[in-house]
Amino acid sequence: MTGVGVIGAGTISDTYLQNLTSFPDLRVLAVADLDTERAAAQAAKHGIERSGSVASLLDDPAIEIVVNLTVPAAHVEVGLAAIEAGKHVWSEKPLALDRPSARKLLDQARERDLRVACAPDTVLGAGLQTARRAVAAGRIGEPLTALALFQGPGPESWHPAPEFLFQAGGGPLLDMGPYYLTTLVHLFGPVRQVTGAGGRARDTRVIGSGPRAGTEFPVTVPTTVTALVEFTQGGSAQLVLSFDSALRRSGFVEITGTSGTAVLPDPNRFDGPTTLYTLGREEPEELVAQGHPASRGTGALELARAVRAGEPERASGEVAYHVLDVMLSIEESISSGRSVAVESAAAIPPPLPADWDPFSPMGT
Repeated sequence: MTGVGVIGAGTISDTYLQNLTSFPDLRVLAVADLDTERAAAQAAKHGIERSGSVASLLDDPAIEIVVNLTVPAAHVEVGLAAIEAGKHVWSEKPLALDRPSARKLLDQARERDLRVACAPDTVLGAGLQTARRAVAAGRIGEPLTALALFQGPGPESWHPAPEFLFQAGGGPLLDMGPYYLTTLVHLFGPVRQVTGAGGRARDTRVIGSGPRAGTEFPVTVPTTVTALVEFTQGGSAQLVLSFDSALRRSGFVEITGTSGTAVLPDPNRFDGPTTLYTLGREEPEELVAQGHPASRGTGALELARAVRAGEPERASGEVAYHVLDVMLSIEESISSGRSVAVESAAAIPPPLPADWDPFSPMGT
């Protein structure tokens, strides 16, 4: 059993803690937050014995993996502190806000023989894994193009503290982009070049729910982003991400190959069917998701099992770095008005076995 400590007791920690405490291979030992009262409340809610400061969590030798659920601007700082304390790291996305700090985090982990893995782990869910296996099996022929869409009015209407989602490290590109781009990279391989365009509809937004409802805050990043993404091994994708649309269209990824088209499950979910449209066949075929039913926290479990087995983790920091590099390159393309080459690459992991079971110890 692997000891886990969770840093960050915000909105997303509920789902993580529900799942992490259900996996027999993991034992959540502590929850920490700058707001120690909030950490204590989350620990009590999920039956975790200890809570407190970040320093106290990092001092615990029984904790082998730190699950970093802090805001994006703190991901690297917390990650580096965990590495310094001799812990492996599971980080929420994005890995960092810039390339140098992301590279520093990964390099320091490697120097200490530690690992950094990163969300999204939705790509390890039964829905997208089923889709990936179908594409790899040639069900639509050779993948050629993709269309990925996320459109909505923005999260400020429901999120009680949405400011960070409209500042550096947020916006639809760095907030939602990791789900869509990680899915595309797992299907097409690394990206070689991007061409982006974008802007923002409003310079301020208003919080719509919670105790601070009615509070106005500034927007500093593009809230609509479009991009042409070209892959090293061939193929391309069109990407549209927007917090400006009254028309909601989310979770749409379509892959077209030489003999058919696959409509994938929502990349922000762990389940959902894949629909295949095959040339010469009138009716589409629906593939029910085959695999485990777990959600957020799956990647931390897969990391723990990979460490125990001495194997590479699938939601690796290197894949997350490449996706970050792609997103920053899109931002640079928007600013410069030209295409930008993506300098990084990453090894794409194999799919999970269809019978991989998070609720059976060590996958047995």
